[in-house]
Amino acid sequence: MRVYKVVVSFLVLAAALGCGSRQPPRQRVLLPPTLNLLQYRNIGLFQFSVENAKGSLHEFATRRFEEFALAAQTGIEMRGYTVADSARVFNGDTTTVPVAFFGHLKISNVKPSGGLVSLVPNLEATVTCELSVWLVNTRTGGTLWRRSSISTEKVGGLSFFGSTPSFSARDPNEAYGELVNRLVRAVTYDLRSTWVDQ
Repeated sequence: MRVYKVVVSFLVLAAALGCGSRQPPRQRVLLPPTLNLLQYRNIGLFQFSVENAKGSLHEFATRRFEEFALAAQTGIEMRGYTVADSARVFNGDTTTVPVAFFGHLKISNVKPSGGLVSLVPNLEATVTCELSVWLVNTRTGGTLWRRSSISTEKVGGLSFFGSTPSFSARDPNEAYGELVNRLVRAVTYDLRSTWVDQ
C-alpha cells in the first residue's frame, strides 16, 4: 500500500510539473518601424557633409542612405538638397518638405598601405568612419530623430593630399561600398520593420 501511494504521488507531481512547464508556442510578429516616415510623405535629404577627407565618399553615402530608406518604407518621396538650399527649405513655406535628413561622415585613424602598379599609386587604407544622421523639422528646426554608427575597415581607391585621404575611386562600390553599406544599414535600423519572437 505504501509503494502504491508513493507511485501515485510521484505521478501526480510529475504531471503537475509537466503541465506547469509548458509554455504556449512562440510566434513571429512583424513590428512596424520605430521611425515611420509615411506620416511626412515628402522628405528632404541634404547631401551628407564629410570631415577629414576629400572626394566623393559623402555623396556615395548619401545615395546609399536614400536607397536604404526608400527600400525600408514604401509610399514616401525623397528630395535631394545641398547646403545652398537651406534658406529655401527652412523658410516656413508649406510647399517645401516638412522634414529633412542631414548626415555627417567623420574619417579618422587613417593607416595607408599599398604601392605602385604600372607607375600608378595603388593605395589602400584602414580607416575609421563614423556616420551620424538626424531628422529635422523644417518648420521649427528641431531634431526629431538621431542615430550614428562607427566602423573600421580597409578601403581602396584612395589618393592623398598631404595627410588627407581622397575617396574618389572609379568604382566606389568596390572600393569602399562595404564600409558605407555597413554604416548605412546600422543608421537605418529604425526605418525598417523587424521580426521578433513573442
